[in-house]
Amino acid sequence: MKLIQENITEILLLLFLTVTFLQSGVDKVTDWNGNASFIKDHFKNSPLKNMVPLLLVIILVMEILAGAFMLVGIFNIAVTGEKSLALLGTEISALSLIFLLIGQRLAKDYAGAMTLAVYFIIAIFGVYLLNN
Repeated sequence: MKLIQENITEILLLLFLTVTFLQSGVDKVTDWNGNASFIKDHFKNSPLKNMVPLLLVIILVMEILAGAFMLVGIFNIAVTGEKSLALLGTEISALSLIFLLIGQRLAKDYAGAMTLAVYFIIAIFGVYLLNN
């Protein structure tokens, strides 16, 4: 219980990001066709239009890995105080958000790109906290 209390900020941040990334990844798996169709339409006028399935797989893998590392990282922090897997998960989440930002900017979806900034700030704050 002491480790949880000492690391509550990190744990709450990790819970937020874990829910965000695992839910997104699970949604892509359970509704692959719907997601692929939406993304193809979203990128129809961008240089990425012919690469949507491959890019969707890359983002899916990154989201699942980030969420899994952060979920295990929460457990590690609570039990042993070890933060390395949680840090790896937050780093992967930040990198995936940069990839998503690139896509949004290329699709000229500036409002969508702007919403990613909130998640990115949270992820970078997590990286900062877990590095200290």
